[in-house]
Amino acid sequence: MHALQDGTRWMLRLDDGEDVFDTLSRFAEANGIRAAAIAFGIGMFRRATVGYWDGSQYRTHELAVPHEVVGLHGTIARADDRPSVHLHVALAGPDHRIVGGHLMNATVGVLQEILLETFPGHTFGRPMVETFGLRMLDLEPGAHP
Repeated sequence: MHALQDGTRWMLRLDDGEDVFDTLSRFAEANGIRAAAIAFGIGMFRRATVGYWDGSQYRTHELAVPHEVVGLHGTIARADDRPSVHLHVALAGPDHRIVGGHLMNATVGVLQEILLETFPGHTFGRPMVETFGLRMLDLEPGAHP
């Protein structure tokens, strides 16, 4: 991975074969990033799994052929005292059809370009919300009763 910082923004380039979640988590940990928004991402995944939340569980779909990333966005927070990366994606396949949803896992094919906006001095949380059975973004952990 290559990274360039300008103030609170980072431009990242993930390279062929890198695991998206592992790479972003290690980057956040190494740079002390505890609150961030992934504004956009473009590139390619050689493999990916996307999910659709049906109200009680994720229905997953594995993409075994390379897909072009036409949109990637999400957040980085903290959960269980480690980085928690939450991503959604739109992918175009060889038939030019778009598939998308919650990104469960992905391996970069060729490259992935990502713009990350950080919130220095803040920590976003991602506690489990039992009502929904999901970890949800908390912009001010500890501020709510």
